[in-house]
Amino acid sequence: MKYLILINDPETAWSKMAKSDSDAMMGQYFKYTEELKAAKVLLVGEALQPVHTATTVRIRNGKTVNTDGPFAETKEQLGGFYLIEVPNLDEALKWAAKCPSATIGSIEVRPVQVYG
Repeated sequence: MKYLILINDPETAWSKMAKSDSDAMMGQYFKYTEELKAAKVLLVGEALQPVHTATTVRIRNGKTVNTDGPFAETKEQLGGFYLIEVPNLDEALKWAAKCPSATIGSIEVRPVQVYG
């Protein structure tokens, strides 16, 4: 099954980190990504630009409304994702627990919808 690992960090976590700490965290991310690749479970993974670059699109009463920023007020923001393919949810949860941001934010694991 395919699972999306959504990385949610507190809004200011990275900007408040000392450079040495953020460099160390990025090193952990590089290692984590290499582990996913070595296990042959990684399909794709990307970091996202900061939340202030986001635009939310809604259609209301037939009109398109664009809003700067994320779709909801929250103290955590989606910072990136990994799409993995593993046999079951338990395995996906094990990989999510290894994600470096699990120590400063939260990791959401969501199965990919299968059609047909």
